[in-house]
Amino acid sequence: MPETVIRVAVAEDTFLVRAALKSVFLRLPGIEAVGFYEDRDSLLDAIEREHPDAVVTDIRMPPDGCDEGIQVAGALRETYPGIGVVILSQYVEARYVLALFESGSAGRAYLLKERVSAPHELAAAIRAVVAGESVVDPKVVEVLIQTRRASTGPPWPEFTPREHDVLAELAQGKSNAAIAASLVLTKRAVEKHINRIFMKLGLSDAPDVSARVKAALMFLADAEDAPQD
Repeated sequence: MPETVIRVAVAEDTFLVRAALKSVFLRLPGIEAVGFYEDRDSLLDAIEREHPDAVVTDIRMPPDGCDEGIQVAGALRETYPGIGVVILSQYVEARYVLALFESGSAGRAYLLKERVSAPHELAAAIRAVVAGESVVDPKVVEVLIQTRRASTGPPWPEFTPREHDVLAELAQGKSNAAIAASLVLTKRAVEKHINRIFMKLGLSDAPDVSARVKAALMFLADAEDAPQD
């Protein structure tokens, strides 16, 4: 039985990045682009016309160059909740990630544009959002953790190196089983690490992946508003 092809609408206003994406999509097995668009309105028109399985979009694009990609992701929660969204951004800012996940993290991914040079990572994110999962770029999580450690806000708990690894995986929206596979641990060991992490963060352990992602990112994001030395 042939593999079902994932159809994707792509929006990027920068010519060079758009050209790079066109080249990448030609090499993604089982994934095809239904079109490439330069602004929010043409992307929305394409979604209505093509009914893609997923959208890959920049954050800032015409008409306002503000947060159009986030706006599209939010609107799709109401109009086409089954369409996954991968945000491609050059910004390592928690506020954008939190805005993307404001109405839930299921079917949403936030990747840095540098991942375009790693087609397998972009493909994995697309497949994840189509499956209703969530992805946060590991580099974004790492920067937030480093910023949180250096902040003068609420004290950063003392994590063991393994707890640090688990927190980074957790903030990417991974399930306990996925974390166990990634870090070569047993599921029971992952559960123990997560319980300790949530205790140190002062958060109740929520089994829902969306709640866990949002809780972890909200805590890390506190550092962005904390006064700096």
